[in-house]
Amino acid sequence: MSEAYERERQNNARLDELSAKVSALRGVTIDIYDQARSHELIDSTSETFSSMGSQLKGSAVRLGRMAASGNRVAILKLSGILIAVVLVLYYTWRLFF
Repeated sequence: MSEAYERERQNNARLDELSAKVSALRGVTIDIYDQARSHELIDSTSETFSSMGSQLKGSAVRLGRMAASGNRVAILKLSGILIAVVLVLYYTWRLFF
């Protein structure tokens, strides 16, 4: 009878070890899923910023053409936009740093 209790104790110990390994594997799987989701978010954000950059570049080219035409109103608009961009960047920089 003592031998049966010893085997039961060994089985319980092995079962606890297996349970710990399964829990560790579950944790690793969840971490991998979270990392994959983070990379998808980063890729999406990167695409958004590159799209925004190309749109800003197109707008700057159009504003440059408008200013090159010699129209004073266009030059004032371009100057106002440049000043506004510098101010926004300055206050954003001060907000975070």
